[in-house]
Amino acid sequence: MSDLKDLIRAEARAAGFDAARVTTPAALDARTGHRLAEFLRAGRHGDMEWMASTSERRRHPKEMWPAARSIVMLGMNYAPAGDPLAVLGKPDRGAISCYAQGRDYHDVVHAGLKRVAGSLARASGADVKIFVDTAPLMEKPLAAAAGLGWQGKHTNLVSRRFGSWLFLGAILTTAQLQPDSPEADHCGSCRRCLDICPTQAFPAPYQLDARRCIAYLTIEHKGHIPAEFRKPIGNRVFGCDDCLAVCPWNKFAETARHAKLQALPANRAPPLAELLGLDDAGFRRRFAGTPIKRTGRDRVVRNALIAAGNSGDAGLLPAVEPLLGDASALVRAMAVWALKRLAAPDHAGRLQAQHLPGEPDVHVRAEWDCPVA
Repeated sequence: MSDLKDLIRAEARAAGFDAARVTTPAALDARTGHRLAEFLRAGRHGDMEWMASTSERRRHPKEMWPAARSIVMLGMNYAPAGDPLAVLGKPDRGAISCYAQGRDYHDVVHAGLKRVAGSLARASGADVKIFVDTAPLMEKPLAAAAGLGWQGKHTNLVSRRFGSWLFLGAILTTAQLQPDSPEADHCGSCRRCLDICPTQAFPAPYQLDARRCIAYLTIEHKGHIPAEFRKPIGNRVFGCDDCLAVCPWNKFAETARHAKLQALPANRAPPLAELLGLDDAGFRRRFAGTPIKRTGRDRVVRNALIAAGNSGDAGLLPAVEPLLGDASALVRAMAVWALKRLAAPDHAGRLQAQHLPGEPDVHVRAEWDCPVA
């Protein structure tokens, strides 16, 4: 079995992975399922209904595949080259989470998993199945059980070698492999990740309320973003790296070596004016092959309008005003919000008189009627 593990490690390295460890389905005890149930019962998953609908299968890997005897957990480093929070000081630019600045990690990790799993299957004769964040599998607890790292107080995986910057992939197999030891929790008394959160999304250490999380609000949430979170969003147009970036363990991380996971220059800090001017076709071309495309044009433009409203830059008004008549009510409502923060009151009033009559959407009408906060 040690020969198989040596093969897995060698193939993982060749396939672009930076870490590979083994655990078993039994490594997730009942406490993991209880924590998931409490998270869902409290409604902290927001409108990610897929988490609730797949909760029974998510509680234990055996629910995914009863024949699985071992789980190979692999990590691919995506650490950024510079300070991921520097863009927050550029209000005319959009902040995109590091994980989404390069090519879609699903495709990159999936290709690597296929190579490693294929080699394992040929060498052992065992069956294999691969998973990349697209199935009800609890990757972070499994990665911690395998020893890739531990779940920090921000609930994400932390590695002593790679800090907060690991994409995870899993290979379930019928092969019997010797499990590795889990990693201890090295957070200690540190709470930097909790204290930096702009929206106080952590009710307690090791707990997350997704409904308050900027990553959830800007990526997963399909509706109107509650007013209380708009100013804290700042210029974050896709995701949030704050709690990841401040982790002290990042000092040991090296820049991602996989070329496809390195940031595309156009995605490091795109001008808000550019994002506001994207129609659906332009959006698809602009973000083809990246995770951003999955969220869709309307939500990204919604986010860019919030960033524009927070910028204080009246020079963005020519990009904001056309969106008052956008086909999407989601976009129109945030165009109103941004306009009222950038335009002089008399100018905003004239546009209100022009656009409010006949407006069918209650959310858009509410934005026009709401006083500037």
